[in-house]
Amino acid sequence: MIVNMAISLVENENTSLRKAEIDTVIIAGWTGRNQEALEKHIKELEELGVKRPSSTPIFYRASSARLTMASSIQALGMASSGEAEVVLLKLDGRLWVGVGSDHTDRELEAVGVAISKQLCDKPVGATFWAYDEVADHWDSLILRSYITEAGEVSLYQEGPVASMLPPGELIRGYTGGDELPEGSVMFCGTLAAKGNIRPAEKFYFELDDPVLGRKIHHEYAIEYLPVVG
Repeated sequence: MIVNMAISLVENENTSLRKAEIDTVIIAGWTGRNQEALEKHIKELEELGVKRPSSTPIFYRASSARLTMASSIQALGMASSGEAEVVLLKLDGRLWVGVGSDHTDRELEAVGVAISKQLCDKPVGATFWAYDEVADHWDSLILRSYITEAGEVSLYQEGPVASMLPPGELIRGYTGGDELPEGSVMFCGTLAAKGNIRPAEKFYFELDDPVLGRKIHHEYAIEYLPVVG
C-alpha cells in the first residue's frame, strides 16, 4: 500500500516541499549500543509482560497506512504510550533523517510485539534533514520527548542517538546491504523513559542537532477510546 505524505526536505539551509510515496514501514527494536542500557529497557518492558526479543536488534513491520502527521490520534483503551525515535526515509535515491513516535499498545505488546506495532498510529514530523549533513556528527544528535499529564508537562525521554546503533548498521541488519529500499521509512529505536512507561494526554518529541543549531519536532494529543464488551 502506498501512502502519500507532504513533507519538507531541508538541505544546505534550503527547504523544498515534496510529496513522498511511502510503501514500507520498518520498526527497529532493541537497537541499543550499550548492553547495560539495552538490558534496562528489556527489563522495563518485561515488567509489563513483554517477552524478551529473539534477537537484538529485531525488525518489525507495520502498515504504511499507520503513518500520520496529524495533531491527534485515537487509541483504544488507556494502555498505549509514545516513544520518540529517529526516523530514516529513503527518497529519490537518498537517505533523509526525521523524527517520529512509535506509539504502542502496552497491553497488546505483552501478547505479541509485532501485533502491537500494527495497532497504533505512528506520528512523524513533517521535516527531514539530508543525512549527508548530519552523518559526520551523528552521535551528537539528541532525542527528546515530553508528556502532558493532568495538564502538567514533564520530560519523558532524553539522550544522545549515540546510545543506539547507527543508521548504516541498522540498514545492513534489515536489508543485508547498504541501502534502504526506495519509499521506505525506518524507526530506529528509542530511549528508556524517565519514570515508568505510561499514557499521556499529549506527546511531544524532537530531534536536536546542537552542532548545526536546529531541531525537528512534532506533537500530538491522544484520544483514548473506551473498551467495551
